[in-house]
Amino acid sequence: MTGMTKAAGASRSPGDRPTATSIPARWRIVGWIVLTTALVLLGLGLTLRALLMTEVDRTANDDVVQELDEFRTFASEGVDPTTAEPFDSPERLLRLYLGRQIPAANEVHLGMDSARVFAVDRSADASSPVDGEPYNLAEDGQLIEEIRTSTAPSGIAGSPVGPVRWGKVSINDSDSTFVIAVFTGPDRAEVDAMIRVFAWGSVAGLALTALFGYVVAGQILAPVREVRTVAERIQENDLDGRVPVHGRDDISQLAETFNAMLDRISAAYDTQRRFVDDAGHELRTPITVIRGHLETMSPDEDPAARAETMRLVDSELDRMSRIVTDLLTIAKSERPDFVNPRVVDAAELLLDIESQAQQLGDRRWELVEIAEGEATLDPQRITQAVLQLATNAVTHTEPGGRIRIGSRWVEDRLVVSVADDGPGVRPEDAERIFRRFDRGTDGVPAASGAGLGLSIVTAIAGAHGGTVTLDSTPGEGATFAVDIPAADRRPSERHPSASTQESQS
Repeated sequence: MTGMTKAAGASRSPGDRPTATSIPARWRIVGWIVLTTALVLLGLGLTLRALLMTEVDRTANDDVVQELDEFRTFASEGVDPTTAEPFDSPERLLRLYLGRQIPAANEVHLGMDSARVFAVDRSADASSPVDGEPYNLAEDGQLIEEIRTSTAPSGIAGSPVGPVRWGKVSINDSDSTFVIAVFTGPDRAEVDAMIRVFAWGSVAGLALTALFGYVVAGQILAPVREVRTVAERIQENDLDGRVPVHGRDDISQLAETFNAMLDRISAAYDTQRRFVDDAGHELRTPITVIRGHLETMSPDEDPAARAETMRLVDSELDRMSRIVTDLLTIAKSERPDFVNPRVVDAAELLLDIESQAQQLGDRRWELVEIAEGEATLDPQRITQAVLQLATNAVTHTEPGGRIRIGSRWVEDRLVVSVADDGPGVRPEDAERIFRRFDRGTDGVPAASGAGLGLSIVTAIAGAHGGTVTLDSTPGEGATFAVDIPAADRRPSERHPSASTQESQS
C-alpha cells in the first residue's frame, strides 16, 4: 500500500509539466522585445491622439469665447462708427460688425433673426467639400434651426463636415442674433494624419528594433551556443573542450560554471581511469602468482608443499587487500570530504602517533621534538600519513636501527618528521619515489610494497594544503616531513617538558 502511495505521489499530470516550445530562444527574445515596444508605441499613440484632439477642442472653444466677447464689446458701445450715431437697427449693427471681421480658418460668422440669415462672413477654407460642393452653413436649415432654438449660449453640433462648436449672442431684446461657428473637422483630420505618420514610423521603428534585437540577441546567446557546441563535441575520451569566457556578465558566469562542471567531470573521470589502470597494473601480478600456484597443485601433492602453496597464496591475497585499500585511499583523496579538520592538541597527537609507531618493528624509537599548541587538521589522516612514513623507515632499516619522530612549529605551519639511519635516498630517486608504483633503487625487494605509500602521504598533505619534504644523504639515512598550515595555532593547556624521549620496543 505504501509503494502504491509513493508511485501515485511521484506521478505528474500533463498540466504540471512545463510547456515545451520549438521556437528558438533568439526569436523568443526578439518577439518579446517587439511586442513590448509595440504596446508602448500603441499606448503612446493613443495618448498623443487624445491630447491633440483635446487641444483642438480647447482651441475651438477659446476662439468661440473670444469672438463672443469681442462682439459684446462692440454691441455695448451702440454707436455706428460710420455716422457717429446710435445704430438704427440690430441688422445694421450685425452687418457692420461682420463686414469688419476677418474670420480665422474654419470659422463662420452669421447674423440672423427669427426668420432668416441676413449676413454671412466666413473664412475661405472654413469647411470641406461635400459631394464635390463646398459646405454652406447658412443653407443648412436644420443646423441653423437647432442653433436658433437652443436655450444654451453655446454648444456642439454635428454637420456633414464634422463637429461644429458654436456660440451666440442676442442683441438687446430683439430676435437678432450673432452666431460664431468653428469647424473642428479639418483640425481633427490633421491630427489623424499626424497619427498615421506616427503609426507608419512606429512600424518602421519596430522593424529596426526587431533587426537590432535579432543581432543583439545573437551576440548575447553566442556563449550559450558555444556551450551547446562544446557539449556536443565532448566524448567519453575527450573532456578537454572548454567554453571561451568573455566579460563578467551572467552569460560569462554561465560559461564559467559550465567549464567548472567539465573540470569536475574530467577530474572524476581521470581519477576513475587512474584507479582502474592502477588496479589493473598492480593486481595483475598477485593474481598471476596465485593462479600459477593453484594450477600447479595436485591431489597427490605432499601436505607440506600444499601448506607452503597455501601460505604463498594467503600472502598474495593479503598483498592484494593492502593494494586495494591504498588505491581506495588515493581515489578518495580527490574528494572534498577526504579530510575532516578539527582543533587538536599537536603534542597529544604526536604522542599517540609515536605510541602506535612502536608496534611497527623492533627499532630504537626516539621522540626528538614536540610542538606545543593546538592546530586545525584531520588527526586520523595525519596519523595515517606519519605512520606510513614510519613504516617506510622500518622497511629501510635493520632491527635495532634508530628512527626519530618529532614535530615543530615553523611560523604558522606544523611540521611532523620521521628520520631513519637507513641507506637514504639517491638523488635520482628523490622525485620518482613519490609517484604511484615507483620505488627507489636501494635494494629493498619490490614485493615489500606496492609503491603507493608515499603517494598516500602526498595526497593527505595536499588535502591539508601542505607538502611532503625529503632531506637525505645516501648512506646516512633520510628524513621525511609532512608540512601543513595550522590555521588556529594556539597554546595548549598542557606542555610536555621533555624535549627528547627514547623507547625500545
